[in-house]
Amino acid sequence: MHVHKYKLSSTRMTSSHSDCHYCLQSLRGRKYALKEENAYCVRCYDSLFANPCEECKQPIECDSKDLAYKGRHWHERCFKCTKCSRSLVEKPFAAKDELLLCTECYSNEYSSKCFHCQKTIMPGSRKMEFKGTSWHESCFVCQYCQQPLGTKPLITKDNENYCVPCFEKQFAHHCYSCKKVITSGGVAYHDQPWHKECFVCSGCKTQLSGQRFVSKDEYPYCVDCFSKFYAKKCAACKKPITALGGAKFVSFEERQWHEECFNCARCSVSLVGQGFLTKQDAVLCHECGSL
Repeated sequence: MHVHKYKLSSTRMTSSHSDCHYCLQSLRGRKYALKEENAYCVRCYDSLFANPCEECKQPIECDSKDLAYKGRHWHERCFKCTKCSRSLVEKPFAAKDELLLCTECYSNEYSSKCFHCQKTIMPGSRKMEFKGTSWHESCFVCQYCQQPLGTKPLITKDNENYCVPCFEKQFAHHCYSCKKVITSGGVAYHDQPWHKECFVCSGCKTQLSGQRFVSKDEYPYCVDCFSKFYAKKCAACKKPITALGGAKFVSFEERQWHEECFNCARCSVSLVGQGFLTKQDAVLCHECGSL
């Protein structure tokens, strides 16, 4: 929406010419108007050149004020707000769908309301657009320092806007590893915030975000490193035993087995939950052990 000004047009009235250019009657002692250096009596000028008024559709005589806006013309008395009929002469106005409106009527009908103060954003004043809402420029400020945000980067929290430095000062978490601000995302480990790129395996330094990992002495490890450094080996398959995925294992006299590996060394029947015998390093079911 723009506030507009009209253009006031008038004809020149003089008495220096002798005859009307159209009807050729003498102009001595009479008013006349000039058009392209030619003089016309008032009647001829009005019939030939007078602009029709947009409001009343009558010609705008040469001795009347002609108010023009974007190629359209009005009598001074007809130049008024379409809605409230107040005169727009010498006043700012707005055009909507070729209708003229005073600024108050335009504001009531079409202007946005400020998301912050809920007051109308008056025509001609600057407004800020943010996430589908409109703001007075003076209302679009950092909630903490009250400085204008304009087009500067900002962060929204609980429907309040903050410049980045103020948000970091008030709310941002700092990475437990590098101590720098976490501006987006992050990982929580032992109730401490970490950058995703800082949360890595204590052994091989592979990023653990989104990966399975094991904690040992307060340090995180990827599965491979934990298995290599700390996991006990299955007495049957010799592979590491980890608790990942709820895996179960059997422990007996300093030895451990995966649950699925705890079988009779001769007939391979599962010994989980069953009695068993040992001969040297072999674990046997009762039947095989009695042979």
